[in-house]
Amino acid sequence: MSQDPPPSPRSVPQRAFARNLRIGGVAGGILGATLGGVASNLMRGRRADLAQAALTSANALRLAGGLGHLRGAAMKLGQMLSMENGFALPTEITAILGQLQANAPAMPPKQLKAVLISEWGADWHKQFARFDVHPLAAASIGQVHRARLRDGTDLAIKVQFPGVAESIDSDIATLGRLMRMPGVLPKGMQIAPLLTEASAQLHQEADYLREAAALAAYGAAMQNDPAFIVPQHHKDFSTPRILAMDYVESAPIEALADAAQDIRNTTVAQLITLVLREIFELGYMQTDPNFANYRLAPDGRLVLLDFGATRDIAPDIAAQYRGLLRAFLAKDRVAIWEQMLALGYFAPDQPEARQALIVDLAVQASAPLRQASLYDFGRATLIEDLAIAGAELGAAKDFWHVPPADLLFMHRKIGGMFLLAQRLRATVDLRAVLAPWA
Repeated sequence: MSQDPPPSPRSVPQRAFARNLRIGGVAGGILGATLGGVASNLMRGRRADLAQAALTSANALRLAGGLGHLRGAAMKLGQMLSMENGFALPTEITAILGQLQANAPAMPPKQLKAVLISEWGADWHKQFARFDVHPLAAASIGQVHRARLRDGTDLAIKVQFPGVAESIDSDIATLGRLMRMPGVLPKGMQIAPLLTEASAQLHQEADYLREAAALAAYGAAMQNDPAFIVPQHHKDFSTPRILAMDYVESAPIEALADAAQDIRNTTVAQLITLVLREIFELGYMQTDPNFANYRLAPDGRLVLLDFGATRDIAPDIAAQYRGLLRAFLAKDRVAIWEQMLALGYFAPDQPEARQALIVDLAVQASAPLRQASLYDFGRATLIEDLAIAGAELGAAKDFWHVPPADLLFMHRKIGGMFLLAQRLRATVDLRAVLAPWA
């Protein structure tokens, strides 16, 4: 799991007062810049539009900087907004918030050691031949370190940022107020469901014992699959705030970009099959599509990482998805509408003209599944084409609707697989890959 080091360390605010002060500072900066923009417009004889004055790249940068420094709930909400609702967010906000999906700054060694002493005791270092205080990677709620036991076993140690679990609810509430400031979100967009889901997801991801169980379950499911490696959990070094597992030597999956075409094709087909297995066979899904969660072992197998965002998939949801898949393959417009409505993709009682537009978009989006020849992801313009075709729906404020959380996270995973396939310029016979599941 060799990785480039994350950005320079920054101490994580632990107390609620310090965290709220940080968010308050972000809000104050945005408000001050917004009022300045209004005043500037008035002096130039322009209309004083508060929302437009707030909607600037500078304010989005202030928002991203504040969320990234706080990590935890703050970063997770930023990630969810940039990924799940990019269709509705202003371009300036979406682009800057997208930075939060990259590596977060690491906590400094002094703060790290305090966490290790709290979880393992003052003599924790005596169990290790080495422990790298500089992390392999850092993300929204924790960072990963390489260590070696005295018996030579190499471990990857995931350490949670201090105060993250305890601050989730207060951070989400405070951030909700920040997100409702003028210009941050489109008028009429209901952020409450996302706030609720962000809180629930963070509570799950902050429970490393839950993630350990998901890691073990996934490892058992993949143990006979020659395509994948799931690191083994080390229970004796794991706590609710620390997760220990095998360290697996590997390279970023993007290293495959220069591999032979057939290797790239096979890899993407294996990952798409894995998504289908998650939905229709396993009944649970690792929903975080970050490319860093898929790495390449020296023997060509794919290393699967990070099971904190694993979600159960109810049998009825899987059955409805199978029905939608069959409707897509048959290009059955009536069945497509009925299955999408049943799954909760949009609110009921849509006007007939809008129903037709929705089905048109669904047929367009699913066209690669019906293609008789290999689908060339490297040349695909599907995402851009759908953005253009869906502009009318995106502009209809009465159409804005937050689908059920399960759909959001499943589509985050599916969308991530599409982007990875594009990055690797794979060509895949999607009909053949889908056939066993339809």
